[in-house]
Amino acid sequence: MKKRVLISIVLIFSVFFVFAGGKREEVVIRSVADLNGKRIGVQQGTTGELYVQENVKNAKLSSFRSGIDAALDLKNGAIDAVVLDELPAKEIVSKNNDLMIVTDKFAREEYAIAVRKSDMELLNSINTTIINMKRSGDYKKLVDAFMPTDGKIRIPKSEIITSSKTIKLGTNATFPPFEYVEGKDIVGFDISVGEKIAKDFDARLEVVNMSFDSLIPALSSGAIDFIAAGMSVTEERKKNVAFSIPYFESEQVIIVRKPKE
Repeated sequence: MKKRVLISIVLIFSVFFVFAGGKREEVVIRSVADLNGKRIGVQQGTTGELYVQENVKNAKLSSFRSGIDAALDLKNGAIDAVVLDELPAKEIVSKNNDLMIVTDKFAREEYAIAVRKSDMELLNSINTTIINMKRSGDYKKLVDAFMPTDGKIRIPKSEIITSSKTIKLGTNATFPPFEYVEGKDIVGFDISVGEKIAKDFDARLEVVNMSFDSLIPALSSGAIDFIAAGMSVTEERKKNVAFSIPYFESEQVIIVRKPKE
């Protein structure tokens, strides 16, 4: 008897679904205002997560370890949109033809290097490196290498540094073109900047990969010496770390599925 009732319910639902056109209602997101009440994916611990928490009404928020993981759930329909930094979002969309970026930029932010508040010697050295890179043209060379207009990234050769001292860079290698895995190596804009920082500090660079939300605790505990991970400067983070002068400006964007033709 229970089996017959269940079959009847399924048949009724199927008839209703067909009568309604056989299609689910398509979610349309054209601007940040359309995010209200939607299922939104973000990367844990990022500006995108904070923005959605503070500015999007009735959002059903899902936090992922990486933007790529969020994009996969977007593709299979588990969420309606992903809020992410502009350059990593462009990288994801370039490799997924069924996704697109909504042209409504918002939440502009500045990236900076984080160190322990007690480590002023390293902070001063980092600031000097950033200033000198911009003056010498090395900064522009890195921008052209990792953010080329033709889309073809050209990874610079790592500088060989011979020193008895080692400095540890903490990062989250799921954020191209700033930090990502290429073969067996962790590469990216931030990693190359980190190499310059290490050279100027007369130290060999060791890159430590971990989840984004583990970076500040690792810095505080001494497991790493500085953070270069596309990390934006916020008042909350400034309570726990000291930031360098900004080295890059970015904006948040929205990734959605392309409308079906």
